[in-house]
Amino acid sequence: MNILFLGDIIGSSGRKAIKSLLGAAINEFSIDMVIANGENAAGGFGITKKIAEELFDYGIDVITSGNHIFDKREILDYLPLCEKIIRPANYPEEVPGNGTYIFSINGFQAAVINISGVVFMDSLNCPFRTVTRELEKLPESVKVKIIDFHAEVTSEKMCMGWYLDRKVSAVIGTHTHVPTADERVLPNGTGYITDVWMTGPYDSVIGVKKDIALKKFLTKMPIRFDMAKKDIRLCGVLVTIDDDTGRCHAIKRVSIPLNT
Repeated sequence: MNILFLGDIIGSSGRKAIKSLLGAAINEFSIDMVIANGENAAGGFGITKKIAEELFDYGIDVITSGNHIFDKREILDYLPLCEKIIRPANYPEEVPGNGTYIFSINGFQAAVINISGVVFMDSLNCPFRTVTRELEKLPESVKVKIIDFHAEVTSEKMCMGWYLDRKVSAVIGTHTHVPTADERVLPNGTGYITDVWMTGPYDSVIGVKKDIALKKFLTKMPIRFDMAKKDIRLCGVLVTIDDDTGRCHAIKRVSIPLNT
């Protein structure tokens, strides 16, 4: 099974990259399943029903999220109706939505689990204990298990990778929008990367126009963040997984520029 996991989609630039580039990437890499973190797809903050359905139409199968999932309040009503959008499983149980989705394709099933870190993030339930409970709920027939660990601190992400080595197919870090070069298959067959990049404008500061981000650091004043529009790329990782065992064979970074 070939899975393409795309890094955080940033605003209209990120959506443009998905629309223009995803179809060709699916064909080129013989992709069976596309997962994308979409919590920044609406102007850089949150996601809406309209945008989610647009992304599904472009070929994304599952949308994961993180600390910005509830920035657009309309998503509160949509999450319970759309199982293909998941939010971190370590939110309290009464919060709308689910943290796990099981995707079926070609006679196989793949589980996608969304977890949030807690270091320099919201004080949610323990991510390590939560992911263990989510895995225990899965049917034994589900061999392919992908974790989106949406976290700030590299050490917390690395610990999650080692904690889940052998238990899942891949642990993929999101949130920082900055790529790491540590993709590898851990000793017991789990693919791992600390952060998977972002899909959006790279002539920016994590998606925001450079001058605006700089002004924020220089003045410490409240400021409206506008998303950048230049050097747009579709970025993520290609993960190859054994359908029968769920072990990862390979994980490779992918970056495709949008030539405008």
